[in-house]
Amino acid sequence: MNTLEEEKRALRKLIKEQKERLTPSEIQQYSRCIFTKIEGLPEFCEADTIMAYWALPDEVQTQDFILHWYQHKHIVLPVVDGSYLRLKEFTGINNMTVSNHFGIEEPNAEDFVHPEKIQMVIVPGIAFDKQNNRLGRGKAYYDRFLMSIRTFKIGVCFPFQLLPHIPAGPEDIKMDIVITC
Repeated sequence: MNTLEEEKRALRKLIKEQKERLTPSEIQQYSRCIFTKIEGLPEFCEADTIMAYWALPDEVQTQDFILHWYQHKHIVLPVVDGSYLRLKEFTGINNMTVSNHFGIEEPNAEDFVHPEKIQMVIVPGIAFDKQNNRLGRGKAYYDRFLMSIRTFKIGVCFPFQLLPHIPAGPEDIKMDIVITC
C-alpha cells in the first residue's frame, strides 16, 4: 500500500472515532444548520434537479431536506451497482427499500437516465479540506460518477471533518464548495 492510501486509511479511522462521539441531537443540529446554508445558495434556488444521498446514521442527515423538497424539485439519489452509482428519482418515503449494499435505503423507481440535467450534487465524505478536496469511504463511487458530469458539487460535513489539508490524488474529484456549521 502506498503512502497516500496509508494516510487516507489513518484519517478515515480518526474521523470514525470522532463521529462515534456525536450525539443524535448534535447530528440533527449540525444537519439542519448545513441545509439552511444550502437552501440559501443561488445554485440551490436555481436548480430544478438535485442529486443528494440518503444518509447513514453517522453522516450529515439529508432525510428532512429530501422529504421537504422532493415535491418542489427533482431529487435524485444514488444506488450502488457493482463499482458504479446508478441514479433513481426520489418519489416518496413509501417507495424506499433497504439495499444489499451497506444497508442503505434506496428509491424503488426507474433509473434516472439524464444525469446531464443534474444542476447540483450534495456529496457526503469522511473529510474535506480548505481546498475543497474530499476523502470518501475508499470505493471511489462518487469520484467515478462526478468525473462523468459537469455540475455544482457541494461537500457536506460536520465541523471536525473540515481539515486544513487532506491527502488527495489526481483521481480525487474536488468540490465546488464545502459546507459545515
